Amino acid sequence: MIIKNGVSLLHSPNNRMLASSAVFRRQEFLIRCLGVGGQSQQFYRKSIPRTMALEADAENILRAITPTLDLARHKGQAGKIAVIGGCREYTGAPYFSAISALKIGADLSHVFCTKDAAPVIKSYSPELIVHPLLEESYSVREEDKKAISEKVLTEVVKWMERFDCLVVGPGLGRDPFLLGCVSEIMKHARQSNVPIVIDGDGLFLVTNSLDLVSGYPLAVLTPNVNEYKRLVQKVLNCEVGDQDAAEQLLSLAKGIGGVTILRKGKSDLISDGETVNSVGIYGSPRRCGGQGDILSGSVAVFLSWARQRIIAEGDLNISPKSPTVLGSIAGSALMRKAASLAFENKKRSTLTGDIIECLGRSLEDICPAK
Repeated sequence: MIIKNGVSLLHSPNNRMLASSAVFRRQEFLIRCLGVGGQSQQFYRKSIPRTMALEADAENILRAITPTLDLARHKGQAGKIAVIGGCREYTGAPYFSAISALKIGADLSHVFCTKDAAPVIKSYSPELIVHPLLEESYSVREEDKKAISEKVLTEVVKWMERFDCLVVGPGLGRDPFLLGCVSEIMKHARQSNVPIVIDGDGLFLVTNSLDLVSGYPLAVLTPNVNEYKRLVQKVLNCEVGDQDAAEQLLSLAKGIGGVTILRKGKSDLISDGETVNSVGIYGSPRRCGGQGDILSGSVAVFLSWARQRIIAEGDLNISPKSPTVLGSIAGSALMRKAASLAFENKKRSTLTGDIIECLGRSLEDICPAK
């Protein structure tokens, strides 16, 4: 704390936002308790470590974890992704997530959705494997709920061991019975050590049931500004503070037991509770709906690729080392580049489909297939 004319500069008008930080309030209290003053206080203030977000070497990370195309490889080795989402109201989001995974290079992409959503999602593309297994409250009698919930879990579990990553949340909706079924699916995925990327209504579920992901190192949360605000309020019991964004994100990831959080924004911030990385390259000013769904599918693919490479080769000689962080960085960078390319062509009329069509070219520009 710097003192001038008997007044703490921390409380000057230009520094009141800084003073509002809980961390700095605690530090100021400690200084007062220690009775430190004058030049010593100035030295103490300068010596306080601050959490800084390091700009990730995103393109090199992307190159390092993207597998080469090899004639000897067989179907499935480049990734099998499953999206848990899709209900009567929302059929586009699970499609965007699942098709993005295929466009990036996954071999197979599944969608587990409600029976009403399945025909619609099937009609979007024959490339997706669509499972009409989930149920909503309106179609289930109270006395049948337990039996149907067990049946849903049994059917999904049959497929679980085949998947390299789950994406939970795109177009899921907030029906209580449906969310209950998905909670059980997530618990089984965790027991099976299947990575989980959580977005959209999946974040609503997790925010109200943190135990589903708390302490699970293979979970990635991808909140937007409102979803992030709810997580901060729930876990840290405070409001979002942009002044110390990296420090707060680090605290949030630690508070949920070391899950990886990708905070979407002008620059995406990524933390697993150990480090904070930033991805600020590329990007687009066009904020059409559905970009988060592309990101979730993108992160799922790169997470599975990073995990496969680490298991096969050990140390990849890149930093960071966590597959969830590596996948988040690569997924963020590719999504931002595709959005940038789409915006160059379409400007204000850019839609999610335009961005999806740019995923392949974006990956090719950074990591050529040959």
